[in-house]
Amino acid sequence: MSAKEKAYFLTPEGKRKLEEELEYLRTVKRPQVAEQIHQAKADGDISENAGYDEAKTAQAFLEGRILTLEKILENAIVIEKQGPSDSVMLGSKVTVLEEGQTEPETYLIVGSAEADPLNGRISNESPLGQALMGAKVGDTVVVHAPAGEIRFKVVSIE
Repeated sequence: MSAKEKAYFLTPEGKRKLEEELEYLRTVKRPQVAEQIHQAKADGDISENAGYDEAKTAQAFLEGRILTLEKILENAIVIEKQGPSDSVMLGSKVTVLEEGQTEPETYLIVGSAEADPLNGRISNESPLGQALMGAKVGDTVVVHAPAGEIRFKVVSIE
């Protein structure tokens, strides 16, 4: 990895999922899109062929995603859980309670490449992820959001 390359922090599971997606795109989707282009060319004049244009656009998006996945995997640093920690780090499962709320929320702190907030996986680069990094049980962290400051108390760390 060169000095300008970004490191992508991945859990072992996240790395495996990205490898599976890359394999699927290379072995299944790429041939499907190539076949679509072939069929569209067979339909005649490609200058006014919507099917050809759609297939070429799909090919461009597919190749872009393949390049992105290759770059992420090439620069991946796998997060190995070192066992219990008293402070939040990459790979930590953190339960927090937002000030004014009664239900705690649990998040897994992951690298940006596998963030999925709707499924409880937040990036260490997100505002909440950044605020939680290094926090300990009982700490209150402040997140600066467009609506103002939001405070979260760290309930537990796994």
